[in-house]
Amino acid sequence: MIGAQLAPLDHRFWTHMLQHLLIGDLGPLLIVARRPLRAPPALALPVWAAALVAWHVTPLYDAALRHSSLHVLQHASFLAGGALLWSVLLGPRLSTARKLPYVVAMWVVSLALSQVFLWSGHSYYDGYSLSDQQAGGGVMLVEGSIVMLAVVVWLLLRLFAETEERQRLLDG
Repeated sequence: MIGAQLAPLDHRFWTHMLQHLLIGDLGPLLIVARRPLRAPPALALPVWAAALVAWHVTPLYDAALRHSSLHVLQHASFLAGGALLWSVLLGPRLSTARKLPYVVAMWVVSLALSQVFLWSGHSYYDGYSLSDQQAGGGVMLVEGSIVMLAVVVWLLLRLFAETEERQRLLDG
């Protein structure tokens, strides 16, 4: 719910984190999978990381829950940052080999934020318990690890196929 008040069912940090992951990670992946944007690699990762971190470890998160227009802006920034990031990974601007460190950098940012939620001794947000915040960190850790691992495997398979093709052309 985007309104000024969260409904009781929505008043769990882990469900809200799952929503953010769908809006900022999986949704943009599905949107740009067919036609990536022309995103500069040097810009996409910092924009994505800044949106992710700024909205989750500052008072902006609580402010977004209190103000529906700010909440819409939060979700739009997750979607835009994710679309830029996936466009770089799925597009032609970087070689396959250069995409691997990019994915590792994504994983480090996501992993670091999930660890903040998992290991903090206090809740960062109004109305959320520490255990709920830790569950949200767990959701972020599991989703991020599955997605990033899948992308790394995909990129490695592409890299091996490209290497084999180059070798085949050299041998021919």
